[in-house]
Amino acid sequence: MFGYAAFRWREQNGGAPQPPQTVERRSRIGLALGGGAARGWTHIGVVRALEEIGLRPDIITGTSIGAVVGGCYAAGELDSLEAFARGLTRRRVFGLLDLNFAGSGLISGNRLSKLIETRLGATRIEDLPKRFVAVATELGTGHEVWMSHGSLPEAMRASYALPGIFQPVSINGRWLVDGALVNPIPISAARALGADIVIAVNPQTDVFGRGTVVHDHSAETIAEQAIAEVTAAPGVVPNARKVLRRQLIGGESGPPGISAVMVEAFNIIQDRIARARLAGDPPDVMIGPKLGQIGHFDFHRADEAIDVGYETTRRMATELRETVASLS
Repeated sequence: MFGYAAFRWREQNGGAPQPPQTVERRSRIGLALGGGAARGWTHIGVVRALEEIGLRPDIITGTSIGAVVGGCYAAGELDSLEAFARGLTRRRVFGLLDLNFAGSGLISGNRLSKLIETRLGATRIEDLPKRFVAVATELGTGHEVWMSHGSLPEAMRASYALPGIFQPVSINGRWLVDGALVNPIPISAARALGADIVIAVNPQTDVFGRGTVVHDHSAETIAEQAIAEVTAAPGVVPNARKVLRRQLIGGESGPPGISAVMVEAFNIIQDRIARARLAGDPPDVMIGPKLGQIGHFDFHRADEAIDVGYETTRRMATELRETVASLS
């Protein structure tokens, strides 16, 4: 109490000094969004449901597709991202894949990054109304890099740069790739930013515990489209389609192709790392939408992924409210 209020307190209490003023602080909620490629569209549904329940996160951390959804949410662009995701078709997905056989990734990622920059422009992470971190991995050192300031679109691009598929991104002299290599579900980052309660979202829940590789048939569909596009160009030798198919997809009886090997190897690594990190640093609440029927490259199935995330979170409304209340 200050000024006149303090004077009245002393007058009414025989000149006794006023008691220290206490301010009740609301517990800060952190939302950690995991990687999972196309399955990560489910994060949009989760966020929608959390807001309806009345749980609005103060801190958002994301890895890979989780960084894309989390960054757009923090920037107030979730509506635009949802409209874009729901409008994707197989043809539109393929239109975003600028093949780059001569570089350090099969896809340069320029078309996708330009699309992101169109919506976010020069948005900087430190200017966002919510605290946000995108997680990436530094090539060469294996360092886990938390991008908490600088260009938001650039941070997103580095966080989803799947090794071998997308080209690495250079930021401040560091070559960065997908953060799922070191921290698939960035719970630790949310706690480090000051979250009292952490809600995590794992799009890979129904894969964990099996210890097996789930073949992603949809990756072949996209690769077949890419091969057809490349080999249709003037001047391409007649057997180019056969060679590219063998390299990217593999033969019917031979070993899998490059893209299948890279994606499935990455999924195995992400699975093992996530399980280890979750055991050592579990969230206060884990939301695990069942998305096993959606392939990692099924970006055109956003409607399904978003709806599953929404319904899963709504069913957990009571648990979420009770957990937040008990820890507040």
